[in-house]
Amino acid sequence: MLTVHVTLDKVTKVMMEQPLLLSIWPLPNPSPVSTIVSENALSRHYLRSHCPSPPCTVPTTIKPMSETDPARPAPANPAPPSDSATPSSPLPTPASPSAPLTDFNIGDEFGTAQRNLPPARIVLICIAAVAIVIAIIAFHQRPRPQGSGSIDFVSAAEVPGQNLLLVAITLTLRNTADKPLWVHTLKSQLSTADGHDYEDEAASAVDFDRYFQAFPVLKENSSPPLSPETKLLPGAAKRGTIIVSFPVTKEVFDHRKSLAITIQPYDQPLPIVLK
Repeated sequence: MLTVHVTLDKVTKVMMEQPLLLSIWPLPNPSPVSTIVSENALSRHYLRSHCPSPPCTVPTTIKPMSETDPARPAPANPAPPSDSATPSSPLPTPASPSAPLTDFNIGDEFGTAQRNLPPARIVLICIAAVAIVIAIIAFHQRPRPQGSGSIDFVSAAEVPGQNLLLVAITLTLRNTADKPLWVHTLKSQLSTADGHDYEDEAASAVDFDRYFQAFPVLKENSSPPLSPETKLLPGAAKRGTIIVSFPVTKEVFDHRKSLAITIQPYDQPLPIVLK
């Protein structure tokens, strides 16, 4: 930076009274070096015009800026670097999408069954598969009779003058379940050749002796009475005789269509039917 030292008091006083003379010459876009040189030239011109005598000398010295004045601030708007200094790089171009965009209609409703439920064909197939599984399970878990058996011997005696026929039926009952079988009721069904059906419940065991005395034919091939409340353990079998009556003649009974015994156990939905 250029500093000007004036030895005369007159020059100093005149400069103090007219400080604006230093800024009389405006410089376009002055740089720090040009501003220092301009101030030095103005000072010399001013001193020469006001102090023409030889004793009025102006010793000048140029000192670096760092030794005399604080650093000047950088200009507010520095000039941009030239294009030759840093080569400009091309801007990256956005990559094109690999897949086409999905068509989206903002007016579509997404809370309907068409949007939320699977196709009807898949639903029907699933329903059919579930129905088949349920049918198989129901077939294997269906109720079955707890026992089985057979009718071994039948004898009949007609009661004179009453249009009544006493029938002694000897049968065998087997418990095929894994729990005890308790007999609740015993009944017999008769179907005649003319299409009539008759049913009667087994007589009490206390009447067997009286029937056997009156009609000895009923005692042939008979067994001990099989009465309600009879208990059979799992896998056990029991042979017994029941006596029933039907309002038919001996001839109609001999030409019967079918004769069956129905045994209903306790706590079982299905009876045991013997034919």
